[in-house]
Formats: sequence, C-alpha cells, structure tokens
Amino acid sequence: MLPLALSACGSSGVPGNAVVKIGSDSIKTTEFNHWLTVAATSQAQQSGSTAAVVVPDPPNYTKCIANKKKTAAKPAKGQPTPTDATYKTQCTTEYNTLRDQVMQFLISSAWIEGESADNGVKISDADVKKDFDKQRQQSFPKDSDYLAFLKSSGYIQEDLLYRIRVQDLSTKLRTQILKGTDKVTDAQIAAYYNKNKSRFAVPEKRDIRIVLTKTEAQANAAKKALDSGQSFKTVAAKDSIDQGTKANGGLLSAVPKGQQEKALDDATFAAAKGKISGPVKTQFGYYVFEVTKITPGSQQTLDQAKESIKQLLVSQQQQTKLNDFVKQFQKKWKARTDCRKGYVTQDCKNAPKPTATTATTGAATQNPAPAGGTATTTTGQ
Repeated sequence: MLPLALSACGSSGVPGNAVVKIGSDSIKTTEFNHWLTVAATSQAQQSGSTAAVVVPDPPNYTKCIANKKKTAAKPAKGQPTPTDATYKTQCTTEYNTLRDQVMQFLISSAWIEGESADNGVKISDADVKKDFDKQRQQSFPKDSDYLAFLKSSGYIQEDLLYRIRVQDLSTKLRTQILKGTDKVTDAQIAAYYNKNKSRFAVPEKRDIRIVLTKTEAQANAAKKALDSGQSFKTVAAKDSIDQGTKANGGLLSAVPKGQQEKALDDATFAAAKGKISGPVKTQFGYYVFEVTKITPGSQQTLDQAKESIKQLLVSQQQQTKLNDFVKQFQKKWKARTDCRKGYVTQDCKNAPKPTATTATTGAATQNPAPAGGTATTTTGQ
C-alpha cells in the first residue's frame, strides 16, 4: 500500500479524492486515513491506553466526543463535568496534531521518492525485502509476536515495506550527495592547524593547597601555623571555610590557568613551587596557599593533530554539503506540493506564511515512526 498514487486529473489542482498533489502525483484521502489510524493507534500505545482506538472524526467529532464521555474519569468533588464543547476542543487538538504528523510523513516520503528518481537513485524490491526480513527478525523473532504487532498497531506489512524503502532511498541519496566530501588535503589540514594552534595546546596545570578564611587576620593566623610546620590537613580542617577542600587538606588538583577567581589565579600561577603564600584577598575571602606540583603545558604537533583535524574538516564539508542540499531540496519540492484545504501544513506551497511564533517542520527532518515501525530519515539528517 504505497501512499503515492498516480493522479487522473489535470496538471494543477488537488483531485477530489486526494489530500495533496505533488507534481503530477497525488496522495489519496484513503491513504491519509489509513496512516491517520496507524498514528492514532501508536499514540494510544505510547500513552499506555488499553481502550479501543477512536480516531478523531472532524468536523463534528461525534465519535471522539462520545468516546471521551465514556472513558472520562468521574470529576473530583466540586469540579464541573466537562461539556461537549470541552471534549470537542480536545478532539480538535488531537486531530490537528495527528493530521500534521501524517501529512509530514507522507509528503516527506513522496519528496524523497521524487528526488531519488530525479537523481537516478533506485532500490530493488528484493533489497527492500531483505532489509525488512532482517529488521523483522531483530524486532520479532517469533512470527506470533509479529502478527500480534500488526493486529495491535494498525499496520499492514506493505506499510512497513514502504517505510523501509523510503529509509533506504534516503540513505542511498545521502551517500550520493556526500560523494567526494571525505577528502581533505594536507594543505587544508596544515592551514587549520596554524590558524587554531591554541586548540591543540595543553595548558600548564598546578596542584594547589588552600586555606580560605573570612578575615585577613584569620588568614595570617593560618599562614603562621603553616609556617611553623603544621600541615595543610590540620590547618584546613580547623580554619578553612572552603567546604569543597577542607576535608582533603585544601587540595585543588590539576588546576589550569583561568579557572579560579582572578586574584587567586594570578597569585598561584606566579608563585614558586613549595612556598606558602598569601593572604590573597578575593570576593570569597582571604586565601593562603602553596603550589605543590607544576605540570608544564605542551603543544600537540601537526602530525599528532592531523587525524583529528581531518575528521573535523570532513564533518564540516559534509554538513555544508547537506545544508546546501536540504535548502534546495525543500525549495524545489515545496514549490511542487499543493495541499487540499484542511490538510495544509508548512510543507505545502499554499501554506500561510509562518509568524514569528509558528514552529515549522520541514519535510527534510526525521519523522518519528509509530511504535514498532522504522523511522524515515531524510538526507538532511
């Protein structure tokens, strides 16, 4: 059951039995309704509902309202019973959400099929079936589990085959788009390294023992105790107000420059190793400290950084290529997509211009699959 059906009408306008026309092809209302049921069933399963699925039925939502009345919990004492108007509002919201999800999936899938055809990208029925069998075996090792899934989900096997076909076409199309983008030259790598040397530098780090006090007098007393031979462990436990270090002898390990409050940072990185220094006044109080270990900084060489730079440049090239493609892809196919009133989404050429607060979802995005299905990912992902 493929959503894309050949239209029997003229070159413009949506046929009476369709929800959208894309180029010379159209997606029939019956196909939309089928996928709407699948989406509604999936939503119910994800919410944990065990009740029979009732698909919202516009414009009056008679069945939906009746179902909500039947399944609604009894209002709490003192709370009013919801009216039909309240239930209708809920049904309308649910329908609009499902409609947009289904339309996005159907339009996105048709766009991928169309773009694949334009670029000579094909996949055989045998390859689709092979991929399907593999995924089915992984998800449902037992035939009985698979049949139970079909019964509960609203899917038929042709739906799953279609989703896999679109997914595989998308993957092959993406591979074609990115052909050649995995190559970067030594000159490009060297240029990036020379421009971004600081990114490949490991800064000097210092182990520091500190005692933090509220007043300068307390800091001087702590320093005097340390100078007299008392350990940082003893003095920090007794005098420090720094809760993060007082229990471990005031130790701050492997501190890079620029991580601490400026006055303390400047003082600790200017101090000689093994000398008790301070007090240093900061916004937190007064510090007495000792640098106990200095780990010199280092610079990664071009040869050492080469592989990581290559991976980064390839990723950037590929993302740029994909972004450029997606921009043109959406523009091209949106211009060919005419939606029937009542089924218009932002992927339609006749969609109203989005306002600043309107969240749009282009067709070149990842479409969430109903439970147990296969997500259709376009080339933009």
